[in-house]
Amino acid sequence: MSRSAGHLIVDTLESAGIERVYAVPGESYLDVLDGLYDANIETVVCRQEGGAGFMALAESRLTGRPGIAMVTRGPGAANAMISVHTAWQDATALVLFVGLVPLNDRSRDSFQEFSLPEWFSSTAKRVLTIDDEARAGEITADALRIAASGRPGPVVVGLPEDVLVRLTESPTPTLAEVAPPTPAPAVIDGLASRIAAAERPAFVLGGDGWHNGCGAELAGLAASAGVPIFCDWRAYDAIPHSSPAWAGWLGYGRADAVAAGFAEADLVVFVGCTRSDVLSDGYTIGFDAETVLVSLDMEATQHAGRIDEHIIASPESFTRALTRTDAGAARASGQLRGTRTDEWMQSRADVQSRFAAHRPDAEAAPENANRAGVDLGVAFGILDDRLGGDAILTYGAGNATIWGHRFIRHERPAGLVGARNGAMGLAVPAAVAASLAYPERRAVAICGDGDFLMNGQEIATAFAHGGTPLIIVVDNGVYGTIVSHQENHYPGRPSGTRMVNPNFAAWMSAFDLGSSGVASARVSGSVPPGADGTATGAGMVGHGERVEATEDFAAALDRALAHDGPALIHVLIDPATMPPAADETA
Repeated sequence: MSRSAGHLIVDTLESAGIERVYAVPGESYLDVLDGLYDANIETVVCRQEGGAGFMALAESRLTGRPGIAMVTRGPGAANAMISVHTAWQDATALVLFVGLVPLNDRSRDSFQEFSLPEWFSSTAKRVLTIDDEARAGEITADALRIAASGRPGPVVVGLPEDVLVRLTESPTPTLAEVAPPTPAPAVIDGLASRIAAAERPAFVLGGDGWHNGCGAELAGLAASAGVPIFCDWRAYDAIPHSSPAWAGWLGYGRADAVAAGFAEADLVVFVGCTRSDVLSDGYTIGFDAETVLVSLDMEATQHAGRIDEHIIASPESFTRALTRTDAGAARASGQLRGTRTDEWMQSRADVQSRFAAHRPDAEAAPENANRAGVDLGVAFGILDDRLGGDAILTYGAGNATIWGHRFIRHERPAGLVGARNGAMGLAVPAAVAASLAYPERRAVAICGDGDFLMNGQEIATAFAHGGTPLIIVVDNGVYGTIVSHQENHYPGRPSGTRMVNPNFAAWMSAFDLGSSGVASARVSGSVPPGADGTATGAGMVGHGERVEATEDFAAALDRALAHDGPALIHVLIDPATMPPAADETA
């Protein structure tokens, strides 16, 4: 069958089970867009390339399938770079397709020309270009495989404009299922002996690959063996927080006592993550323990310090091996426990329980007692109660996220997306993607005012595609994280951190798809329904709430949760309010 290279790319994505692509359209890859017209793939039309990349990253983390983003050359690729860096540092499978200038226009400084490999090779697993139309399907399949294999990460694929329209007889490639290796019984038995012999063993879970719920199985086994489980920063949806083994998270915003417990462990088993910069408090804690690394990454990227054993496995294949039918019962009944009691595990769980207990900021941080605005300790306690551990939380960067990390529990997998590289602007697009991938679950973005306006335009994407995220914007009028660093290093000399904000609630309330331009076009007949893949949420209106007093938050939240469509709560706090100290517990 003869078809264009652009259509073969789309057919390959469809054959691989891709359900959505996140795109900002460009004339450089029109033939791919034309192929998507007839495909069983939703084209989510985004408002900025950084938002498109973050949506694709969120879809990957929540579903286990590589996220797909499409952007145009030059400026479009530049905007998308932030998502590639995030996917690289966070080890998340992402494929970014970038339209390029025609072959004859290369190396002439033509319109929007740039060097794809020179821009992206330092932060991508592979940079590929489809220069031969016959290989369009093959290279697309390679990109999907490479992004998801080993240590997951981003792959960038260049699409020369003229190559896309060339016809080819190449068939749609078959993507082979690649099962992650399963540790041999002898390897698992050896690990069991290590755990049994240790006085203070601990698991540390992190990275991607927990979306299928295997963390709950591992938590059950760990609890029966008296082994606490810590989680890496922004990966603590890996296990249910109701597990007796849950010992808290490591990294930014963690409790000092949680970090101290990690440092006391004499055996640490890292599963899906490494002893990295953030997890180890800047390479300062947890280096003395016997170390087992469970990872598909043969090179142990980002790992610092000793490795006594490296088990090549995914979180799921490792968990299945450890809990396999013929040995799981024996391990649960004592093979992993040795002579330990539950005292070690219980002490770590108690610390995290006290740290996460709901309480007012005025109690947790007395210096916040008489400050204006909403008490976030109270507000996030109420939010946690309403969500019940079932929601998908998405986070940007900044101090405003710390209350969510601390007080909102997770009981279901695929419940958290946050940029582990500290990128700002992820919360809103990730919440939009989460609500599209899991429409039956509540997606909630937690962001500060600085973070929100970096990609807040993607609220429009939610309306266009029927997404229903709830967005919590904490407004203190400053870049709070930088202010806290500034006060430590240059006290009393604020510089470059102040902001002026609009009324975000009024902005959200201004969204009314029934009166938008696309709706008017449909009425006039100039846009056939569904032809451009947009406006599937016809009739949606935005719901905005502005909350300036603590006592008003609960009612505003209830109204927002009851709204059938995107909603936003604009929460005002005093610029001087800082998160409770890491050494504070109930």
